[in-house]
Order: sequence, then structure tokens, then C-alpha cells
Amino acid sequence: MSPAPSKYDSIHVALHWLTAALIIFMLVMGTFSLAETPNSSPDKLFALGGHMILGGTVLVLTIVRLIRLWTRPRPPHAATGNKLLDKLGIGAHHLLYLLILLVAASGIGTALLSGLPGIVFGGNGELPPDFHAYPPRFVHGIATKLLAALVLLHGAGALYHQFVLKDRLFARMWFGRG
Repeated sequence: MSPAPSKYDSIHVALHWLTAALIIFMLVMGTFSLAETPNSSPDKLFALGGHMILGGTVLVLTIVRLIRLWTRPRPPHAATGNKLLDKLGIGAHHLLYLLILLVAASGIGTALLSGLPGIVFGGNGELPPDFHAYPPRFVHGIATKLLAALVLLHGAGALYHQFVLKDRLFARMWFGRG
């Protein structure tokens, strides 16, 4: 058995940063654009179409990342020297994936129950007056807030590793030889 690599391969690095950028964009878009635009606005259809396409893209990229994590060699979890922090870091990574999948599933549920695919992409019908009438929308709202908080925590943890522990964590998740 060969030793674990010291960094992630270029495909995984690209998937990580592309997914991260899309998630941050989607969280900002959902919070500051979609939530603020009334369903009666023609702009809402265009924004929802983009949100649905990008959300589907995030879901596919996340599934590909998970498959690669389960089937390819990867570096060991980054250690802090504190067992509790190490366990919290591992748990945070698992929770990130779970929340991404939950956000996607609740978005799909809301879209299907409200008839969004036909309305947005087929021009059949009008948007409902309020998406909060659909139970998955409630889950979507809570899960996106939790995801945003965890993304910030993940970023803070990475910065802590890089600049306080000085363990060159960023080299593990960047292109090149590290």
C-alpha cells in the first residue's frame, strides 16, 4: 500500500474551488437578490432560472467530489494538535457535504412542488405568490443559513491553519506540487 498523498490532486482542487465559488455566489444571490425580488417581477424568472441551473451544477459537482473522496487516495485530515479541534474539523467537513445536499434537495423539492421547471424554462404559468407555502422552502431557508455559517467557519479554520499554525494547509488544496 502506498503512503497517503500530501495534497489533493488537481481535479479535486479544481472541484473544490469551483464548488466553493458557486456556493458563495448562490448564497449571496439567494439572500440579496432572490429573497428581495417580488415574485410578480419579470426579473425573478431569470434569476430563478440561473439559481436553479447553478444549484444543479453545485449538486453534480458535490456528488463528483464525494465519489472522488471515497475512491481516490487523499491526504490525512489536517491536525491541529488538539484532539477536540481535530474531531470538530472532521465533523465540520461532513456537515458541509450534508448541508450542501440538503440545500439542493430542498431546492429541488420547492421547485417541483411549485411547478418552477415548467414556469421558468417552459413559460407555462406564473410564479406562486409566495414560495413559503411549500414545506421544502422552510428547510431550504434554514439549511442555507447554516451552510453560510459553516462556510465562514470553514474559511476561518483554514486561515487558522495557514497563518496561526503555519502548517501550509493552503498548499494541500491548491494547484502544483505544494
